[in-house]
Amino acid sequence: MAYPDLHHFLDRLDQEGELQRVTVEVDPVLEISAIADRVSKMPGGGKALLFENVKDSQFPAAVNIFGSYRRTCLALGVEELNDLSGRVDDFFAALPAGSADEWWLNLGFEPRQVIQAQCREIIDYSPDLESYPFLKSWPEDSGRAATLPLVFTEDPETGRANCGMYRTQVLGPVTVAIHWSPGSGGGRHYSRYRESGRRMPVAIVLGGDPSLVFSAMLPLPDEADEMRFAGLLRNSPVEMVRSLTSSLLVPANAELVIEGFVESGEVVSGSVFGNHTGFYAPAPDAPIVRVTCVTRKSVPVFPSTVVGRPPMEDCWMAKACERLLLPFIRRAMPEVADINMPLEWIFHNSAVVAVDKAYPGHAVRVMDALRNGGWLRNARLLIVVDAGIDIQDLSLVAWRMLNCVDWQRDIVRFGQCREHAQPVRTLPGSGTFLGVDATRKLPEEHPGRAWPGEIAMNDDVTRLIEARWRAYGL
Repeated sequence: MAYPDLHHFLDRLDQEGELQRVTVEVDPVLEISAIADRVSKMPGGGKALLFENVKDSQFPAAVNIFGSYRRTCLALGVEELNDLSGRVDDFFAALPAGSADEWWLNLGFEPRQVIQAQCREIIDYSPDLESYPFLKSWPEDSGRAATLPLVFTEDPETGRANCGMYRTQVLGPVTVAIHWSPGSGGGRHYSRYRESGRRMPVAIVLGGDPSLVFSAMLPLPDEADEMRFAGLLRNSPVEMVRSLTSSLLVPANAELVIEGFVESGEVVSGSVFGNHTGFYAPAPDAPIVRVTCVTRKSVPVFPSTVVGRPPMEDCWMAKACERLLLPFIRRAMPEVADINMPLEWIFHNSAVVAVDKAYPGHAVRVMDALRNGGWLRNARLLIVVDAGIDIQDLSLVAWRMLNCVDWQRDIVRFGQCREHAQPVRTLPGSGTFLGVDATRKLPEEHPGRAWPGEIAMNDDVTRLIEARWRAYGL
Protein backbone atom coordinates (compact mmCIF):
# COMPACT_ATOMS: atom_id res chain seq x y z
CA MET A 1 0.00 0.00 0.00
CA ALA A 2 1.36 3.42 -0.96
CA TYR A 3 0.54 6.22 1.46
CA PRO A 4 0.49 9.65 -0.18
CA ASP A 5 2.05 11.19 2.93
CA LEU A 6 2.53 10.89 6.68
CA HIS A 7 -0.98 12.20 7.40
CA HIS A 8 -2.54 9.28 5.53
CA PHE A 9 -0.40 6.80 7.44
CA LEU A 10 -1.41 8.34 10.77
CA ASP A 11 -5.05 8.18 9.67
CA ARG A 12 -4.60 4.46 8.98
CA LEU A 13 -3.09 3.93 12.42
CA ASP A 14 -6.02 5.79 13.93
CA GLN A 15 -8.50 3.57 12.07
CA GLU A 16 -6.67 0.46 13.27
CA GLY A 17 -6.71 1.57 16.90
CA GLU A 18 -2.92 2.00 16.86
CA LEU A 19 -2.76 5.76 17.53
CA GLN A 20 -3.07 7.60 20.84
CA ARG A 21 -3.72 11.35 20.66
CA VAL A 22 -2.28 13.35 23.54
CA THR A 23 -4.06 16.70 23.94
CA VAL A 24 -2.46 18.12 27.10
CA GLU A 25 0.58 20.35 26.72
CA VAL A 26 3.89 18.46 26.66
CA ASP A 27 7.47 19.71 26.55
CA PRO A 28 9.68 18.65 23.59
CA VAL A 29 12.64 18.84 25.97
CA LEU A 30 12.75 15.42 27.69
CA GLU A 31 9.04 15.05 28.51
CA ILE A 32 7.94 13.68 25.13
CA SER A 33 10.95 11.36 25.08
CA ALA A 34 10.24 10.06 28.57
CA ILE A 35 6.67 9.28 27.53
CA ALA A 36 7.83 7.57 24.34
CA ASP A 37 10.42 5.52 26.23
CA ARG A 38 7.82 4.24 28.67
CA VAL A 39 5.23 3.49 25.99
CA SER A 40 7.69 1.71 23.69
CA LYS A 41 8.52 -0.75 26.47
CA MET A 42 4.87 -1.69 27.02
CA PRO A 43 3.77 -5.14 25.78
CA GLY A 44 3.61 -5.09 22.00
CA GLY A 45 5.34 -1.72 21.76
CA GLY A 46 2.42 0.36 23.01
CA LYS A 47 0.73 2.76 20.60
CA ALA A 48 1.88 5.43 18.22
CA LEU A 49 1.68 8.84 19.90
CA LEU A 50 0.47 12.09 18.36
CA PHE A 51 1.16 15.07 20.63
CA GLU A 52 -1.25 17.78 19.54
CA ASN A 53 -0.19 20.48 22.01
CA VAL A 54 3.60 20.88 22.13
CA LYS A 55 5.05 23.58 24.36
CA ASP A 56 6.38 26.65 22.51
CA SER A 57 5.32 25.28 19.12
CA GLN A 58 2.16 25.47 17.05
CA PHE A 59 2.78 22.11 15.38
CA PRO A 60 2.03 18.53 16.50
CA ALA A 61 4.70 15.86 16.95
CA ALA A 62 4.43 12.12 16.28
CA VAL A 63 6.60 9.42 17.88
CA ASN A 64 6.64 5.62 18.09
CA ILE A 65 4.76 5.39 14.79
CA PHE A 66 6.80 2.32 13.74
CA GLY A 67 7.18 1.04 17.29
CA SER A 68 5.58 -2.40 16.96
CA TYR A 69 5.62 -5.37 14.61
CA ARG A 70 2.08 -4.59 13.46
CA ARG A 71 2.67 -0.88 12.79
CA THR A 72 5.83 -1.66 10.85
CA CYS A 73 3.82 -4.09 8.70
CA LEU A 74 1.12 -1.45 8.20
CA ALA A 75 3.76 1.10 7.21
CA LEU A 76 5.07 -1.13 4.43
CA GLY A 77 1.77 -2.66 3.33
CA VAL A 78 2.50 -6.29 4.28
CA GLU A 79 0.79 -8.88 6.45
CA GLU A 80 4.09 -10.21 7.79
CA LEU A 81 7.61 -8.78 7.64
CA ASN A 82 8.76 -11.93 5.83
CA ASP A 83 6.63 -10.69 2.91
CA LEU A 84 9.25 -7.97 2.41
CA SER A 85 11.85 -10.63 1.58
CA GLY A 86 9.40 -12.11 -0.91
CA ARG A 87 8.88 -8.73 -2.54
CA VAL A 88 12.63 -8.29 -3.10
CA ASP A 89 13.02 -11.94 -4.18
CA ASP A 90 10.31 -11.39 -6.82
CA PHE A 91 12.20 -8.36 -8.09
CA PHE A 92 15.42 -10.37 -8.40
CA ALA A 93 13.59 -13.22 -10.13
CA ALA A 94 12.35 -10.81 -12.79
CA LEU A 95 15.78 -9.36 -13.57
CA PRO A 96 17.14 -9.83 -17.10
CA ALA A 97 19.79 -12.51 -17.43
CA GLY A 98 23.24 -11.34 -16.45
CA SER A 99 22.11 -8.20 -14.63
CA ALA A 100 22.16 -9.47 -11.04
CA ASP A 101 25.39 -7.64 -10.17
CA GLU A 102 23.88 -4.32 -11.27
CA TRP A 103 20.35 -4.83 -10.02
CA TRP A 104 19.87 -1.13 -9.25
CA LEU A 105 19.84 -0.38 -12.99
CA ASN A 106 16.60 -2.34 -13.25
CA LEU A 107 14.76 -0.91 -10.26
CA GLY A 108 12.29 1.04 -12.38
CA PHE A 109 9.94 3.31 -10.45
CA GLU A 110 11.85 6.41 -11.52
CA PRO A 111 10.75 9.29 -9.26
CA ARG A 112 8.20 11.53 -10.91
CA GLN A 113 9.16 15.21 -10.85
CA VAL A 114 6.28 17.63 -10.22
CA ILE A 115 5.89 21.39 -10.05
CA GLN A 116 3.17 21.77 -7.40
CA ALA A 117 4.00 20.24 -4.02
CA GLN A 118 2.33 19.95 -0.64
CA CYS A 119 5.66 20.53 1.05
CA ARG A 120 5.60 24.05 -0.41
CA GLU A 121 2.31 25.36 0.93
CA ILE A 122 4.35 27.70 3.15
CA ILE A 123 7.74 29.12 2.10
CA ASP A 124 9.88 30.82 4.75
CA TYR A 125 13.19 32.47 3.86
CA SER A 126 13.63 33.72 7.44
CA PRO A 127 12.84 30.61 9.46
CA ASP A 128 13.16 29.99 13.17
CA LEU A 129 13.96 26.31 13.60
CA GLU A 130 13.72 26.65 17.38
CA SER A 131 9.97 27.21 17.04
CA TYR A 132 9.48 23.70 15.69
CA PRO A 133 8.91 20.66 17.97
CA PHE A 134 12.32 19.05 17.67
CA LEU A 135 13.04 16.78 20.63
CA LYS A 136 15.75 16.66 23.24
CA SER A 137 15.68 12.98 24.11
CA TRP A 138 18.02 12.52 27.10
CA PRO A 139 19.33 14.83 29.85
CA GLU A 140 22.95 14.93 28.67
CA ASP A 141 22.16 15.35 24.96
CA SER A 142 23.87 18.40 23.46
CA GLY A 143 20.58 19.83 22.27
CA ARG A 144 17.38 19.24 20.36
CA ALA A 145 17.49 17.30 17.12
CA ALA A 146 15.61 15.87 14.17
CA THR A 147 15.86 12.14 14.83
CA LEU A 148 13.88 10.78 11.86
CA PRO A 149 15.16 12.98 9.01
CA LEU A 150 15.72 12.12 5.37
CA VAL A 151 18.93 13.91 4.39
CA PHE A 152 19.39 14.48 0.66
CA THR A 153 22.81 15.18 -0.86
CA GLU A 154 24.42 14.69 -4.26
CA ASP A 155 27.85 13.70 -5.50
CA PRO A 156 29.71 16.82 -6.71
CA GLU A 157 31.26 14.90 -9.61
CA THR A 158 28.47 12.66 -10.87
CA GLY A 159 25.42 14.49 -9.56
CA ARG A 160 24.12 11.16 -8.23
CA ALA A 161 21.72 11.72 -5.31
CA ASN A 162 21.80 10.02 -1.93
CA CYS A 163 19.22 9.88 0.83
CA GLY A 164 20.36 8.82 4.29
CA MET A 165 19.07 9.07 7.83
CA TYR A 166 21.46 11.15 9.92
CA ARG A 167 20.76 12.75 13.28
CA THR A 168 20.42 16.49 12.69
CA GLN A 169 21.15 18.73 15.67
CA VAL A 170 19.45 22.13 15.90
CA LEU A 171 22.07 24.77 16.75
CA GLY A 172 20.01 27.92 16.32
CA PRO A 173 17.22 29.55 14.31
CA VAL A 174 19.02 29.04 10.97
CA THR A 175 21.80 26.52 11.69
CA VAL A 176 21.92 22.76 12.17
CA ALA A 177 24.66 20.14 12.33
CA ILE A 178 24.41 16.78 10.56
CA HIS A 179 25.95 13.78 12.29
CA TRP A 180 26.75 11.43 9.45
CA SER A 181 29.55 8.86 9.58
CA PRO A 182 32.50 9.20 7.18
CA GLY A 183 31.58 5.94 5.40
CA SER A 184 27.95 6.90 4.75
CA GLY A 185 26.68 8.22 1.43
CA GLY A 186 26.28 11.74 2.75
CA GLY A 187 29.66 11.53 4.50
CA ARG A 188 31.41 10.56 1.28
CA HIS A 189 29.72 13.40 -0.61
CA TYR A 190 30.83 15.81 2.13
CA SER A 191 34.47 14.66 1.82
CA ARG A 192 34.42 15.25 -1.93
CA TYR A 193 32.98 18.74 -1.52
CA ARG A 194 35.62 19.56 1.08
CA GLU A 195 38.39 18.39 -1.24
CA SER A 196 37.10 20.67 -3.96
CA GLY A 197 36.60 23.62 -1.59
CA ARG A 198 32.99 24.04 -2.67
CA ARG A 199 29.97 24.50 -0.46
CA MET A 200 27.63 21.53 -0.34
CA PRO A 201 23.86 21.71 -0.85
CA VAL A 202 21.78 19.76 1.66
CA ALA A 203 18.05 19.18 2.07
CA ILE A 204 16.70 17.80 5.37
CA VAL A 205 13.24 16.33 4.94
CA LEU A 206 10.66 15.26 7.52
CA GLY A 207 7.70 13.06 6.66
CA GLY A 208 6.43 11.43 3.50
CA ASP A 209 5.41 7.85 2.78
CA PRO A 210 6.95 5.50 5.40
CA SER A 211 8.69 3.59 2.60
CA LEU A 212 11.05 6.57 2.24
CA VAL A 213 12.21 6.14 5.84
CA PHE A 214 13.04 2.46 5.39
CA SER A 215 14.82 3.06 2.09
CA ALA A 216 16.98 5.74 3.72
CA MET A 217 17.95 3.32 6.52
CA LEU A 218 19.20 0.56 4.22
CA PRO A 219 22.93 0.30 3.36
CA LEU A 220 22.28 0.35 -0.39
CA PRO A 221 25.21 0.69 -2.82
CA ASP A 222 26.24 4.18 -3.88
CA GLU A 223 24.85 3.51 -7.33
CA ALA A 224 21.37 2.68 -6.04
CA ASP A 225 18.73 5.40 -5.85
CA GLU A 226 16.93 5.24 -2.49
CA MET A 227 13.84 6.90 -3.96
CA ARG A 228 13.63 4.25 -6.68
CA PHE A 229 13.90 1.57 -4.02
CA ALA A 230 11.12 3.32 -2.08
CA GLY A 231 9.09 3.13 -5.29
CA LEU A 232 9.66 -0.63 -5.35
CA LEU A 233 8.49 -0.92 -1.73
CA ARG A 234 5.36 1.14 -2.30
CA ASN A 235 4.80 -0.15 -5.86
CA SER A 236 4.44 3.41 -7.10
CA PRO A 237 6.92 6.15 -8.07
CA VAL A 238 7.78 8.78 -5.47
CA GLU A 239 6.78 12.31 -6.46
CA MET A 240 9.69 14.76 -6.16
CA VAL A 241 10.07 18.52 -6.50
CA ARG A 242 13.13 20.66 -7.17
CA SER A 243 14.49 22.55 -4.14
CA LEU A 244 14.14 26.32 -4.19
CA THR A 245 17.77 27.16 -3.41
CA SER A 246 19.68 24.21 -4.93
CA SER A 247 19.37 21.50 -7.56
CA LEU A 248 18.37 18.80 -5.06
CA LEU A 249 15.09 16.95 -5.54
CA VAL A 250 12.98 16.30 -2.43
CA PRO A 251 9.73 14.37 -1.79
CA ALA A 252 6.81 16.55 -2.82
CA ASN A 253 4.51 15.30 -0.05
CA ALA A 254 6.93 15.82 2.82
CA GLU A 255 5.78 17.62 5.96
CA LEU A 256 8.75 19.98 6.00
CA VAL A 257 11.96 20.62 4.05
CA ILE A 258 15.00 22.46 5.44
CA GLU A 259 17.26 23.67 2.62
CA GLY A 260 20.79 24.87 3.16
CA PHE A 261 24.49 24.63 2.43
CA VAL A 262 27.52 23.26 4.25
CA GLU A 263 30.45 25.66 4.06
CA SER A 264 33.73 23.79 3.76
CA GLY A 265 35.42 23.35 7.14
CA GLU A 266 32.60 24.63 9.39
CA VAL A 267 31.97 22.02 12.06
CA VAL A 268 30.56 21.66 15.56
CA SER A 269 32.48 19.51 18.03
CA GLY A 270 31.99 18.18 21.53
CA SER A 271 28.45 16.89 21.02
CA VAL A 272 27.06 14.04 23.09
CA PHE A 273 23.87 12.12 22.43
CA GLY A 274 21.94 9.18 23.84
CA ASN A 275 22.63 6.31 21.48
CA HIS A 276 20.45 3.33 20.51
CA THR A 277 22.76 1.16 22.64
CA GLY A 278 21.29 2.73 25.76
CA PHE A 279 24.50 4.63 26.54
CA TYR A 280 25.67 8.14 25.77
CA ALA A 281 28.09 8.44 22.88
CA PRO A 282 30.41 11.27 21.91
CA ALA A 283 29.74 12.52 18.40
CA PRO A 284 32.62 13.30 16.03
CA ASP A 285 32.88 16.73 14.46
CA ALA A 286 29.76 17.41 12.43
CA PRO A 287 29.39 19.83 9.50
CA ILE A 288 27.27 22.92 10.06
CA VAL A 289 24.44 23.66 7.65
CA ARG A 290 23.51 27.29 7.03
CA VAL A 291 19.78 27.21 6.33
CA THR A 292 18.57 29.17 3.31
CA CYS A 293 14.85 28.46 3.58
CA VAL A 294 12.21 26.19 5.07
CA THR A 295 9.20 24.98 3.12
CA ARG A 296 6.36 23.05 4.69
CA LYS A 297 2.73 22.10 4.72
CA SER A 298 0.42 24.60 6.35
CA VAL A 299 -0.02 22.26 9.34
CA PRO A 300 2.90 19.81 9.32
CA VAL A 301 3.26 16.87 11.69
CA PHE A 302 6.81 16.43 12.97
CA PRO A 303 7.87 12.75 13.06
CA SER A 304 10.58 11.82 15.55
CA THR A 305 11.99 8.66 17.05
CA VAL A 306 13.51 8.18 20.49
CA VAL A 307 16.40 5.74 20.79
CA GLY A 308 17.82 4.15 23.91
CA ARG A 309 17.85 0.87 25.78
CA PRO A 310 15.80 -1.65 23.78
CA PRO A 311 13.12 -2.47 23.04
CA MET A 312 12.35 0.83 21.34
CA GLU A 313 10.89 1.93 18.04
CA ASP A 314 14.11 1.68 16.05
CA CYS A 315 14.35 -2.03 16.89
CA TRP A 316 11.16 -2.73 14.93
CA MET A 317 12.36 -0.54 12.09
CA ALA A 318 15.57 -2.58 12.01
CA LYS A 319 13.52 -5.80 11.84
CA ALA A 320 11.98 -4.59 8.58
CA CYS A 321 15.43 -3.72 7.25
CA GLU A 322 16.65 -7.18 8.27
CA ARG A 323 13.94 -8.79 6.12
CA LEU A 324 14.74 -6.46 3.21
CA LEU A 325 18.48 -7.19 3.42
CA LEU A 326 18.12 -10.98 3.57
CA PRO A 327 17.54 -11.42 -0.21
CA PHE A 328 20.65 -9.33 -0.93
CA ILE A 329 22.73 -11.45 1.44
CA ARG A 330 21.38 -14.67 -0.08
CA ARG A 331 22.24 -13.52 -3.59
CA ALA A 332 25.86 -13.06 -2.53
CA MET A 333 25.85 -16.15 -0.26
CA PRO A 334 23.14 -18.66 -1.23
CA GLU A 335 24.12 -20.84 1.71
CA VAL A 336 22.59 -18.29 4.14
CA ALA A 337 19.13 -19.58 5.04
CA ASP A 338 18.08 -16.87 7.47
CA ILE A 339 19.34 -14.05 9.67
CA ASN A 340 18.12 -12.66 12.97
CA MET A 341 19.24 -9.33 14.43
CA PRO A 342 17.74 -9.62 17.92
CA LEU A 343 16.17 -6.57 19.51
CA GLU A 344 18.02 -7.29 22.75
CA TRP A 345 21.38 -7.16 20.98
CA ILE A 346 20.92 -3.66 19.55
CA PHE A 347 20.14 -5.04 16.09
CA HIS A 348 22.94 -3.93 13.73
CA ASN A 349 25.71 -4.71 16.21
CA SER A 350 25.03 -8.44 16.22
CA ALA A 351 23.23 -11.25 14.42
CA VAL A 352 22.44 -14.94 14.39
CA VAL A 353 22.91 -16.54 10.98
CA ALA A 354 21.58 -19.90 9.81
CA VAL A 355 23.80 -21.53 7.17
CA ASP A 356 23.47 -24.59 4.95
CA LYS A 357 26.95 -25.81 5.78
CA ALA A 358 28.81 -27.62 3.01
CA TYR A 359 32.49 -27.92 3.98
CA PRO A 360 34.90 -27.51 6.92
CA GLY A 361 35.33 -23.89 7.95
CA HIS A 362 32.22 -22.81 6.04
CA ALA A 363 30.73 -21.00 9.04
CA VAL A 364 33.87 -18.91 9.48
CA ARG A 365 33.90 -18.04 5.79
CA VAL A 366 30.35 -16.76 6.09
CA MET A 367 31.30 -14.59 9.08
CA ASP A 368 34.21 -13.19 7.09
CA ALA A 369 32.04 -12.43 4.05
CA LEU A 370 29.32 -10.75 6.12
CA ARG A 371 31.88 -8.53 7.81
CA ASN A 372 33.72 -7.63 4.61
CA GLY A 373 30.61 -7.35 2.46
CA GLY A 374 29.36 -4.24 4.21
CA TRP A 375 25.99 -5.52 5.37
CA LEU A 376 27.27 -6.35 8.87
CA ARG A 377 30.59 -4.54 8.88
CA ASN A 378 29.87 -3.06 12.33
CA ALA A 379 28.83 -6.35 13.90
CA ARG A 380 30.27 -7.08 17.32
CA LEU A 381 28.88 -10.59 17.59
CA LEU A 382 27.97 -13.14 14.92
CA ILE A 383 26.64 -16.59 15.84
CA VAL A 384 26.36 -19.13 13.03
CA VAL A 385 24.10 -22.17 13.37
CA ASP A 386 22.88 -24.82 10.95
CA ALA A 387 20.05 -24.23 8.52
CA GLY A 388 16.82 -25.67 9.86
CA ILE A 389 17.28 -24.12 13.29
CA ASP A 390 14.61 -21.54 14.12
CA ILE A 391 16.95 -18.63 14.78
CA GLN A 392 14.07 -16.35 15.76
CA ASP A 393 13.88 -18.49 18.93
CA LEU A 394 16.77 -17.14 21.02
CA SER A 395 16.28 -19.83 23.67
CA LEU A 396 16.95 -22.46 21.01
CA VAL A 397 19.95 -20.48 19.72
CA ALA A 398 21.41 -20.31 23.24
CA TRP A 399 21.00 -24.07 23.66
CA ARG A 400 22.79 -24.75 20.38
CA MET A 401 25.57 -22.30 21.12
CA LEU A 402 26.36 -23.60 24.59
CA ASN A 403 26.28 -27.24 23.52
CA CYS A 404 27.84 -27.17 20.05
CA VAL A 405 30.90 -25.01 20.67
CA ASP A 406 34.45 -25.79 21.61
CA TRP A 407 35.57 -22.43 23.05
CA GLN A 408 39.11 -22.81 21.75
CA ARG A 409 38.28 -24.12 18.30
CA ASP A 410 35.03 -22.40 17.33
CA ILE A 411 35.63 -18.74 18.21
CA VAL A 412 36.67 -15.87 15.94
CA ARG A 413 38.29 -13.19 18.07
CA PHE A 414 40.90 -10.45 18.33
CA GLY A 415 41.14 -10.03 14.59
CA GLN A 416 41.73 -13.68 13.76
CA CYS A 417 39.53 -16.32 12.18
CA ARG A 418 40.18 -19.75 13.66
CA GLU A 419 39.79 -22.65 11.29
CA HIS A 420 41.01 -25.98 12.65
CA ALA A 421 42.40 -23.95 15.59
CA GLN A 422 44.65 -21.97 13.23
CA PRO A 423 44.34 -18.23 12.43
CA VAL A 424 43.68 -17.77 8.70
CA ARG A 425 43.03 -14.05 8.22
CA THR A 426 42.46 -10.70 9.87
CA LEU A 427 39.04 -9.09 9.73
CA PRO A 428 38.97 -5.29 9.22
CA GLY A 429 37.99 -3.40 12.33
CA SER A 430 37.62 -6.65 14.21
CA GLY A 431 39.10 -5.53 17.52
CA THR A 432 35.63 -5.65 19.07
CA PHE A 433 34.43 -8.60 17.00
CA LEU A 434 33.49 -12.02 18.32
CA GLY A 435 32.23 -14.83 16.12
CA VAL A 436 30.82 -18.15 17.33
CA ASP A 437 30.63 -21.22 15.09
CA ALA A 438 27.74 -23.15 16.65
CA THR A 439 27.18 -25.41 13.65
CA ARG A 440 27.28 -29.20 13.73
CA LYS A 441 30.92 -30.09 13.18
CA LEU A 442 32.03 -32.16 10.22
CA PRO A 443 34.53 -35.02 10.75
CA GLU A 444 37.42 -32.81 9.63
CA GLU A 445 36.45 -30.22 12.25
CA HIS A 446 35.89 -32.72 15.06
CA PRO A 447 38.67 -35.30 14.64
CA GLY A 448 38.89 -38.38 16.78
CA ARG A 449 35.22 -38.86 17.62
CA ALA A 450 31.84 -38.74 15.96
CA TRP A 451 29.59 -35.74 16.45
CA PRO A 452 26.81 -36.74 18.88
CA GLY A 453 23.28 -37.19 17.61
CA GLU A 454 20.54 -34.84 18.77
CA ILE A 455 17.91 -36.31 21.10
CA ALA A 456 14.52 -36.68 19.40
CA MET A 457 11.51 -38.98 19.80
CA ASN A 458 10.79 -41.41 16.98
CA ASP A 459 7.93 -40.65 14.61
CA ASP A 460 5.73 -43.61 15.62
CA VAL A 461 5.59 -42.57 19.25
CA THR A 462 5.07 -38.92 18.33
CA ARG A 463 2.06 -39.86 16.19
CA LEU A 464 0.76 -42.13 18.96
CA ILE A 465 0.70 -39.45 21.65
CA GLU A 466 -0.81 -36.94 19.24
CA ALA A 467 -3.67 -39.37 18.57
CA ARG A 468 -4.19 -40.12 22.27
CA TRP A 469 -3.57 -36.63 23.68
CA ARG A 470 -7.16 -36.04 24.75
CA ALA A 471 -7.24 -39.43 26.46
CA TYR A 472 -4.41 -38.38 28.73
CA GLY A 473 -6.59 -35.59 30.08
CA LEU A 474 -3.80 -33.07 29.44
